[in-house]
Amino acid sequence: MPNRNFRTSVKRDRLAKKQAETKRKHRELRSKKIRKGDTVIAIAGNYKGQTGTVLSVDSDKAVVQGLNVRKKHVKKSEQMPNGGIISVEKPLHISNLKVCVDGDKAVKLKVKAGNDGERELYYVDGDKEVTYRSLKKHNP
Repeated sequence: MPNRNFRTSVKRDRLAKKQAETKRKHRELRSKKIRKGDTVIAIAGNYKGQTGTVLSVDSDKAVVQGLNVRKKHVKKSEQMPNGGIISVEKPLHISNLKVCVDGDKAVKLKVKAGNDGERELYYVDGDKEVTYRSLKKHNP
């Protein structure tokens, strides 16, 4: 009869490997095009066509000011002596967002190598290429 502790430790090791792999994939999914402070427009979902500023980005989701607002019931506490209902912005998937410039104009960002070999994001406006920002190398 095999040792049960050995089996559980093997399962634990497999689970740890799986979780590490999942974390690695989430790091890879991080959007290079959408960053905190960018103005974005929702291109799909209940908030389609609305714009807002990105408050935070976490792997493949972004919290946008004024979009995907939900109500949360809060119990009485020191911060909220009466309790109540507060509005909270929830994350949206980055595939439902697009960077916009000049108000409500959504643009498709593309990547190219700059003059000094640094990569930069640009979009096409008519016939000319307009640089949006440079991409810094991410050191994990």
